[in-house]
Amino acid sequence: MNLNNLKPAPGSVKSRKRIGRGPGSGMGGTSTRGHKGAKSRSGYSKKRGFEGGQMPLQRRLPKFGFTNINRVEYKAINLETLQALAESKSYKLINRDVLLQAGFISATQKVKILAKGSLSAKLQVIADAFSAPAVKAIEAAGGKAQLTSEFQAPEKTETKTIEE
Repeated sequence: MNLNNLKPAPGSVKSRKRIGRGPGSGMGGTSTRGHKGAKSRSGYSKKRGFEGGQMPLQRRLPKFGFTNINRVEYKAINLETLQALAESKSYKLINRDVLLQAGFISATQKVKILAKGSLSAKLQVIADAFSAPAVKAIEAAGGKAQLTSEFQAPEKTETKTIEE
């Protein structure tokens, strides 16, 4: 057997349709597109979701919900992650900078500490938010949970008095 003796299996190679090349082919004239109308013209494409004039599903279904512009999103960090950090790098203080350097958060993300896993290391943890069980677990291990807002100086607000 040589390469020049090989031939494809019967029925595996089909000749391509030659459309619009005369009536003898059976696909001349209208070139399988029917008579007139947008579908017979070049460049035709119907809208996504178009159902032939019937009200499309996307418009039949009701709208719901909204996006709250005041939503605060937190990156969840679990106690097991803090424990792993404490064991690997022997940290005593864990804050945004430590988590950022370790690659757990990006520079703009806020951090919330959650209680998944166990914590045995005595740590001072500073984050934007804590779950109640996480605070209990940190304090039970002899550590301290502090909110980031406690480290920011409160803004001065002057009250103006109206004199008549």
